[in-house]
Amino acid sequence: MATIKIKQIRSRIGRPKDQKRTLDALGLRKMNQEVEHNATPQILGMVHKIKHLITVVE
Repeated sequence: MATIKIKQIRSRIGRPKDQKRTLDALGLRKMNQEVEHNATPQILGMVHKIKHLITVVE
């Protein structure tokens, strides 16, 4: 299965609670932090929900 790297590029301050929870679920706690996940439909859905806060490297 393919993996993707996700990097948080914008702050979570002032964002709705569901977007903050999505960042937490992906393991992103700080700015410029990178995590690696398998490209499952669940992860891709979370990425789509907060695409304005992150950048993705496949």
